[in-house]
Amino acid sequence: MKRLLNFEYACIHGTYWMFYGVASSFASVFLLARGYSSSQIGVTLAAANILAVVLQPMVADLADRIKRLSLIGITEILTIMMMAVTVGLFIFDGRTAALCTTFVLLIAWHTVLHPLLNSLTFKLEECGVAINFGVARSMGSLAYSALVAVLGTLVEERGILVLPITGEIILAMLLISLIFTKKSYDQARQINEKKVPAAAEKPNGKDEESINLWQFIKNNKPFFLVNLGVIGLYFSNSILNNYMMQIVASVGGSSQDMGWILSLMAFLEIPTMICFNFLRKKFSCQLLIKTAAVGFTAKIGICYLAGSVAMIFVAQVFQLVSFALFLPAMVHFIDEVMRKGEAVKGQALFTTMITITTVFSSLIGGMIIDASGAKMLTMVSTLATAAGAVIIIAAVDRVKPKTE
Repeated sequence: MKRLLNFEYACIHGTYWMFYGVASSFASVFLLARGYSSSQIGVTLAAANILAVVLQPMVADLADRIKRLSLIGITEILTIMMMAVTVGLFIFDGRTAALCTTFVLLIAWHTVLHPLLNSLTFKLEECGVAINFGVARSMGSLAYSALVAVLGTLVEERGILVLPITGEIILAMLLISLIFTKKSYDQARQINEKKVPAAAEKPNGKDEESINLWQFIKNNKPFFLVNLGVIGLYFSNSILNNYMMQIVASVGGSSQDMGWILSLMAFLEIPTMICFNFLRKKFSCQLLIKTAAVGFTAKIGICYLAGSVAMIFVAQVFQLVSFALFLPAMVHFIDEVMRKGEAVKGQALFTTMITITTVFSSLIGGMIIDASGAKMLTMVSTLATAAGAVIIIAAVDRVKPKTE
């Protein structure tokens, strides 16, 4: 049962990040073909992420208040909603408000799923099965890497309708993965309840308390400061995801180079994520987070200094000790320091900060490129990332675990 549940959870991450490849990484490709300008694409992506920022704490609060494994039920509903909205990508042709709205809803709902899937790791463990988040998330990177490596060629040969077709197939796979995971969870829970007495199932009443997000921030100021650092740290990560084509083109690269760089970036996340449980036994989450902060800064710094496509490829080596290390370390760090009733809010705050960064990078990144070019963009990104790293390194040790 342990292997099955871990496999099914890995499938959830695999399909989730594959859809990210379709909806976000290839958003510019789809919208440019529909007649949108780069600035209009930036506004559309920013609007989607602003909506996600509004929705994430609302959904997280709902998930924290509802008992048992309703988390999967919420993710199933959101997945079905995305399947319905994706149909609009077939129906709406040209630069229309309807197509823009469709894209905004699709990306926003997909982003809202992110903290829910992270929190699902610990919900699943309530049935008595240990879940390896690092391995599961690495399968997301592997699936994304494989997809983006071929998706560009498919679009070029078959047209942009390949994107919504692929998206619907992936969402169907995500929904199936959720259904099977719920079934395995229920079976494992029944087996575990026979082994463990029902007594003492209910934790301390204080752990059960549920508070709103603003009260949560007030009660967790050092943790909030760390998350402010995340805005700076993830600025470069978002820039590289959204504007890699312009950065690669500035050093003489092509769209094919971009596809392979994105694929390599995702592929290099896999070893670190697979080995994360081992690293966590040897080092504290705080040390891993600080190491990753330095890794983020080094990666974007090399991209700024790069004079060739080869140097941008070299910069991706730091993905091993940046994003690949930071994400699982933060997910486990949040679980270690938060009360049970605050867990999803903690994950949601972290993801919200990432989403805010995406909003800024979508708007500011395009403006900087239009005004001063990709070189200036990577310089600004390096400075923002370094500032975020300093904040995180200074604040992360100040976050203490909640004991009551």
